[in-house]
Amino acid sequence: MTSPTSRRTLLGALLAGGALAAAPSLPRTAHRPAPHHPHPAHPATRSTRTLYLGTYTSTSPGGTGIGVAAYDPAAGAITDRTVVTGVENPSYLALHPTGSTLYAVDEQQNGGVTAVALADDGTFRVLGARSTGGAGPCHLSVHPGGRWLFSANYTSGSVAVHPLAEDGSLGERTDLVAHTSPAPGPGQDGPHAHQIITAPDGDHILAVDLGNDTVYTYRLDETDGSLEQVSYAALRPGAGPRHLTFHPDGRHAYLACELDNTAVVCGYDPATGILTPGDPQSTGTGSGTSYPAQFLVTADGRFAYLANRGHNSITRYAVEDGGAALSLIDTVPVGGDFPRHTAFSPDGTLLFAANQKSGTITTFRVDAESGSLTSVGTPYAAPAAVCVLPV
Repeated sequence: MTSPTSRRTLLGALLAGGALAAAPSLPRTAHRPAPHHPHPAHPATRSTRTLYLGTYTSTSPGGTGIGVAAYDPAAGAITDRTVVTGVENPSYLALHPTGSTLYAVDEQQNGGVTAVALADDGTFRVLGARSTGGAGPCHLSVHPGGRWLFSANYTSGSVAVHPLAEDGSLGERTDLVAHTSPAPGPGQDGPHAHQIITAPDGDHILAVDLGNDTVYTYRLDETDGSLEQVSYAALRPGAGPRHLTFHPDGRHAYLACELDNTAVVCGYDPATGILTPGDPQSTGTGSGTSYPAQFLVTADGRFAYLANRGHNSITRYAVEDGGAALSLIDTVPVGGDFPRHTAFSPDGTLLFAANQKSGTITTFRVDAESGSLTSVGTPYAAPAAVCVLPV
C-alpha cells in the first residue's frame, strides 16, 4: 500500500462504485484430512513451470482474475498461459500442501476466500468461496496439515479460520478473532491484520497486525478450528509491522515494519510461541518511509532479502549468529515500481518480484555462494500484480 490508508481508500472507492459484492456461501462440507498426491502437471513443456499471479481486478488498469503464466527455471523467462476468472481482487494466493488446490483472498468490503481446484490436465475449477467475516482480507495461508485455512482481514482487523475438505473445498468458518487490544498505533483508526502464518513448530499460529503494532500468537484447536491467544509481542508505536518470515532454524524470525521503514530480528521460543522483537535496524534505503513489504530467507539460512516499495529495491542481508542477526550488504534495484510481493522458485535459484504500480513481474538469479541478485529475462507485463506464486 502506498500509505496506511491506501487499502481503505481503494475499498471505499470500490464500494462507492458498486464493485463490491458479498462472498457467496456454500453448504457445509465434510472435514477430512487431505490426501497426498503430487502437484498436477499443467500443460507446459518439461522445461517450464507454473507461476500464479495475484491481482486487483477492480482497479484500472487491473487484472482479470488469477493469472497463470509459465516460467523457464533455467533462463527465468516468463510467458503467458491463461487466467482463472470468477475471483474478485485475488490479491494474495496460497497453495495447498498437496498442490491440488489454490486459495485466494477476495479483497473486498465483504471479504471472502476462494478455492480453485487444479486438475492434472491443467484445467481449473473454482470450487466456491466463503466469507471471512471481515473486510479487506489481504493474506491467507494453509496449515501444514492441510486441514485448515487462515486469513487476515486488514480493514476490520481480524483473523479467520476455515476447515478444508478432502477435495480442497472450504467449509463454513469456524472462528473469527478480532484484535481488540492493545490500542491502535499513532495515526491508526484501528487494528489492521496483515498476515497470519503457522510457525515452523506447527503448534502456534502467528498474526501480524499493522494497526496496533502487534504480533499475536495463537494455538489452534484442531477439533473445532478455534484459536486461543497465548501471547503477543508489542513493537514500538508507529512501527507498522507487515510480514514476518522465519529463519530455517525456527528460533528466529524477521519482521518487515512498513511505517517506520525498519527491519526487526525477533527471537522465537517454539515451546511457548513467545516472539521477542529486537531493536529496529536499517533497510538501507535512506531517510523517509519506503514501505518495506516482506522478507525472504534462503533455505540454507545464510541470506535474507527485503522488498522495499518506495525505494523500488531489494535489500540483501547476510544472516549471522545462527540467525540472531542481520548484516546489511546492499540494495538492488528491483526493475519495476512498488514491489508488493516477492517469492523464490521452489529450488531457490530464482527470485520473482510482483511490482504493483508498473504492472510487471521481474526476475533475478540468486547466487548460492554470495547471495547476489542478477536480473534475468525481461519484465513480464501483469497489470496490478500484487502477488507471485511460483511452483
